[in-house]
Amino acid sequence: MSDSQPTPSTPDGGNRPNESAAGASAGAGAAAGPPPEVAEIAAGYAFQGPALDLGAVLWEGRCHPGAQVRIPLAMLNRHGLVAGATGTGKTKTLQLVAEQLAAQGVPVFLADIKGDVSGVSAPGEPGDKVTARAGEVGQDWAPRGFTSEFYALGGIGTGIPVRATVTSFGPLLMAKVLQLNQTQEQSLGLIFHYADQKGLELVDLKDLRAVVTFLTSAEGKPELKTIGGLSTATAGVILRALTTFEAQGMGDFFGEPEFDTSEFLRVAGDGQGLVSVLELPSVQDKPALFSTFLMWLLADLYHDLPEVGDLDRPKLVFFFDEAHLLFNGASKAFLDSITQTVRLIRSKGVGVFFVTQTPKDVPADVLAQLGNRVQHALRAFTPEDQKALKATVRTFPTSAYDLEETLTGIGTGEAVVTVLSEKGAPTPVAATRLRAPQSLMGPVPAADLERAVRGSQLHSRYAEAVDRHSAYERLQEAAAAAAAAPAEPPKATKGGSGGGGSVVDQVVGSGMFKSLLRSVGTQLGREISRSVFGTARRRR
Repeated sequence: MSDSQPTPSTPDGGNRPNESAAGASAGAGAAAGPPPEVAEIAAGYAFQGPALDLGAVLWEGRCHPGAQVRIPLAMLNRHGLVAGATGTGKTKTLQLVAEQLAAQGVPVFLADIKGDVSGVSAPGEPGDKVTARAGEVGQDWAPRGFTSEFYALGGIGTGIPVRATVTSFGPLLMAKVLQLNQTQEQSLGLIFHYADQKGLELVDLKDLRAVVTFLTSAEGKPELKTIGGLSTATAGVILRALTTFEAQGMGDFFGEPEFDTSEFLRVAGDGQGLVSVLELPSVQDKPALFSTFLMWLLADLYHDLPEVGDLDRPKLVFFFDEAHLLFNGASKAFLDSITQTVRLIRSKGVGVFFVTQTPKDVPADVLAQLGNRVQHALRAFTPEDQKALKATVRTFPTSAYDLEETLTGIGTGEAVVTVLSEKGAPTPVAATRLRAPQSLMGPVPAADLERAVRGSQLHSRYAEAVDRHSAYERLQEAAAAAAAAPAEPPKATKGGSGGGGSVVDQVVGSGMFKSLLRSVGTQLGREISRSVFGTARRRR
């Protein structure tokens, strides 16, 4: 590290009282040429291809607008991390990056936890603070809104409803939201496998509950033996967890019409990338659910998208807010699936940015794949804070800054940045005063949000839930058909002895049951191919 130490800025990131002539000083400094350390940092961000502009280098308390910090557009599929303590400006950084991606034709997905990201759809409001910030960082600021779609999980809140079928959600993700332990998670996987084999499509929670209820019933218990490794007691625990989950009102999130994640890849008529905003304020008291649902969206994209290799710009950049919620209490199988998804989805043209407080919130195997880092200020009030600070510093390349001092001293709207260059090498660490978003820094009025949702071409496609015949109805009908059918003598086995198999074998093998399956098309069990997380979707 260099002997030169950066001077902390004020908490609001603005001019200091004893630097009222900061703008003039900056101009004089530029005329004389920047310090050699600043020139060296700036050279590391002088990319040839298209890039996103983050802001200007901070050095020894001064902002150098001639030294711009940028991210190459082609490197955004190498994933990233936006971290920092609460109130340090992470949300505005997301907004800044999202609107520049959209302007360059790249679709963006944002999760809006607190309800303040909807402003990306409206032009920003000029003011003294914005003007001052733009002048400090060399930004040509003008108000601008970006074409946006607004979604809501299960239609709870204001947005186009996003639902998943239970079959598509898969056993690993379902085990996470049901808070099952590892043994129960594996058992749930066997139940899904059984349903797949029998062509019992799990559309909503009552379908899954019906299958588990059946398997724990007197008629269904023999079927447990065909699955292998699933005890009656464990199946009963899963059933109770599922019943409790459904009683808490979680059923709205599962069902049809199932959301097609390719909607996130659309480009607006003017060539802008579409900004998809998932509104989550109405479900922020269900963190395990919404964080796992975000992972389903990502896993579904991975499942469907073709391999494309390295592109000159990503097909989609996906911002995963409150990422620590995803990893809390996760099983090893779940974490392994996250790691695999993040590693492989890059070659499908999707970049993923995890947003959280410190890098230690993200498992090491995932963190190692996040090549672009924007680290906002950290606090060091407690021993645990100090430990997190030291761990964060170790995730950065060697730099000219004293990073412990810098990370505790930078203000709101400032961050320590390192990204991957066009050659894939880390850029010099740069303390950065970030640009101001051009869109509205705050929520749009509720009436405007509602009007945008109602006016979307997707609203009529997804607004109304559909409850069609699936596992629940088929099991009921099959049981009724078996009860009404005349008793048949047991069929002889191949060896000539009697024995007719279980009631389920008779029901599922009956002409009535097969007719029910044919009435809804080819058996689902022959169409399913499960991917990472056990997620699946019928072939389109």
